[in-house]
Amino acid sequence: MHPVEEEARHAPILEPGRNCWRVEPAPRAAVLVDGATYFDALEATLRKAKRSIQIVGWDFDGRIRLRQHEPEEESPPLGQLLLSLVEANPHLEVRILVWSVAVVHAPSAPGQLLIGTDWQKHPRITLRLDNTQPLYAAHHQKIVCVDDAVAFVGGIDLTVRRWDRDPHHPDDPARKDPDGQPYAPVHDVQMVVDGDAARAVSELVRTRWTRATGQASRPELVPHDPWPGHVEPQFRDAFVGVSRTMPGYAGQAEVAEIEALNTDAVLAARRIVYMEAQYLTTPAIGRALVRLLAKPDGPEVIVVMTRASRGFVEHYAMGSNRDRLIRRLKRSDRYGRLRVCFPVVEENGGDERQVMVHAKVIIVDDVFMRVGSSNLNNRSMGLDTECDLALEGLRPKHREAIAWTRDSLMAEHVGKDVATLRAAVEAHGSYVAALDALNHGPRRLHCFEGWRQRGPIRPIFGTFLLDPKRPFWPSRLRRKPRRV
Repeated sequence: MHPVEEEARHAPILEPGRNCWRVEPAPRAAVLVDGATYFDALEATLRKAKRSIQIVGWDFDGRIRLRQHEPEEESPPLGQLLLSLVEANPHLEVRILVWSVAVVHAPSAPGQLLIGTDWQKHPRITLRLDNTQPLYAAHHQKIVCVDDAVAFVGGIDLTVRRWDRDPHHPDDPARKDPDGQPYAPVHDVQMVVDGDAARAVSELVRTRWTRATGQASRPELVPHDPWPGHVEPQFRDAFVGVSRTMPGYAGQAEVAEIEALNTDAVLAARRIVYMEAQYLTTPAIGRALVRLLAKPDGPEVIVVMTRASRGFVEHYAMGSNRDRLIRRLKRSDRYGRLRVCFPVVEENGGDERQVMVHAKVIIVDDVFMRVGSSNLNNRSMGLDTECDLALEGLRPKHREAIAWTRDSLMAEHVGKDVATLRAAVEAHGSYVAALDALNHGPRRLHCFEGWRQRGPIRPIFGTFLLDPKRPFWPSRLRRKPRRV
């Protein structure tokens, strides 16, 4: 099996108006793996901002430091960094939009979101809480746009307990929250794009800002390049699809592009589907994967996800439905092409610590890659507000970049490099067999065992309440949402 096909045989997957909003050119794009890599790139771009910094998040905490492994005098807390930037540049404005329920649901300090702090008092720094969502829905996007020229989109919020770095050492002294408390290893992925693709993301952010605050803002394009200089683009002259989930609510049309894109991409697979996910519960993905696994010549399916569930809702709804879906997939895996795993790292004493997987990634063969904020659960398909970016491998250099990204992610979880993983794939004839052969070091993957037990495969009772796909009454009854 070759990591990269000699020619693209897939029909285009991205289809504006159906599974994505827009497809726009990006002169440069790069995948940023883990919080330390993303935050380092973000700080470099923020320091280049001339007109606007737009931040949209599920949560936000100005106390974090983007380079918390460096001395504070080199990388101050994020709020102070933003303040220093606007004080040094009289033309710069900062707008921050945060999900309103973050003050009680998210891990950040609620006081700064409710009553503010010193850095928020500057007239050109505006932080607003967005409550324009249906009951029980979340604004889940994680976006930063700088000067409408560079956009970061993915799974990483600018909040506490998101920073980590390869190799996710169990006792990394830098992995502490602003209160000095250590936290568990966490794996995540963000993407950075420029050009028209970045401008499209910025337009989405500005539209949401206007809807949430009633204040319009216009882009002010300036002739400069805020791309983080130390980040080498993996993709050049690519086309990037912007896909969304937006609930039908209060006159807003329902947008379900992400659900359509996920299904279309998975069903296009011929050799391998690789996913990283916090959750795996949505029936649409389950049905698509069952179809692939049932084919005698179908692709391999490898899913890396979080093992532990936090709180009642995650444990009962997400954890139980995950186990049921894995059980269903395994019953369809008559040809042994499925692995659903969670990563661990070994401590000095031999004990294992789980790595929280917060990434939201789908890679199909070497022809498609999706990075964004949407989880593989019901609410990300129709209830929450989400934004994903997708790339297709329509050229050999783009296919190689997609394949390298996939292989580097897999290799990281077993503590190897890409060359070692690819050699194992060649020797064993498959990615599943290669991972099994390499999975013996201090960093490794464990397979979920719930599928071995006999039991139900359908979603649990109450899923429509705990992991809803559409807004609850009364928003649904006011006006039937129109799908776009």
